[in-house]
Amino acid sequence: MLDFTWELFTETGNVDTYLLFKEIEVERQERHLGLNDELAEIDFPVS
Repeated sequence: MLDFTWELFTETGNVDTYLLFKEIEVERQERHLGLNDELAEIDFPVS
């Protein structure tokens, strides 16, 4: 989805498409960080 949105932006130059791209990018990063936190919790449970 991220690649498609970027390609659409580069073809059209539409600012709304760029903002959508950035929103998707941030959500992906947040999801990745959340997954890393969950994995760390499994490896080192907090008592």
